Amino acid sequence: MPLQLRVTVVIPCRNDAEFLEECLTALDAQTRRADRVIVVDNGSTDGSASVGRRHGADVIREELVGIWPAAARGYDEATADTDIIARLDADSRPHPDWIARIVRAFVADPSLGVLSGASEFYGGNRLVNHIGDHWYVGLGHRLIPKWLGVPLVFGSNFAMRTRVWERVRDKVERTNPRVHDDLDLTIRLRRSDGVRYDPQLRMPVSARPFKTPVAIGRRVWKVFPTFAASWPEGAPWRRRDDGAYASGTWSPEPAEPWATDADTWSDDDGWAPAAGR
Repeated sequence: MPLQLRVTVVIPCRNDAEFLEECLTALDAQTRRADRVIVVDNGSTDGSASVGRRHGADVIREELVGIWPAAARGYDEATADTDIIARLDADSRPHPDWIARIVRAFVADPSLGVLSGASEFYGGNRLVNHIGDHWYVGLGHRLIPKWLGVPLVFGSNFAMRTRVWERVRDKVERTNPRVHDDLDLTIRLRRSDGVRYDPQLRMPVSARPFKTPVAIGRRVWKVFPTFAASWPEGAPWRRRDDGAYASGTWSPEPAEPWATDADTWSDDDGWAPAAGR
């Protein structure tokens, strides 16, 4: 397989211009540049869109407020002209070899469909950063594979082949801002999708979500509505019984639709100012 895989980086963003500036500056410094960068402006009222355009990104707007609606819109936009969709958050600061490592991994293993990395939280004290790395994201990397049979996708640091998104795009809760988008994506994946966790693919990301016990609790609690929205697809016995662990042939019944009026979302839509993801 040639080393010429096309890579598009998708960054959902809502009122995060200062962090987005740092993220795009880090992307500009990559040893292997992205073929395309898409910033999904999720109804921002600050200068986020201007920051994206100044760095040469394609800025598209998604009016339905929420990380999943914004991320899914970006993945859809990327699908037509790319091989690999890579995902960052606005407060991610990718190391200079991030894209190069992703490309090498996908070139080396044609069966690889999704590659997820680890976190390096910054901006908090040592305890807060430790909680983020080892108890929030770290615990998910330890527990989710035992429950779902595939590694957890970390939304601030992963990449997937376009074919994987094309398979799951109509299965995910893409209009539901009250679920963890990365966990919901993980629930839809199967071993046959070729999902891998690489702890050496590390990503500096802001510790803003862990500044208070309430903020931590809110994000942990969000796990429950995420599983509820897709139930019973996330049940390990169902995944075993229907062969989903290996074959990926079972499709869940459609979930009840969520309200789509952006005005109905509470401040806890994942985009609350200074709250992070």
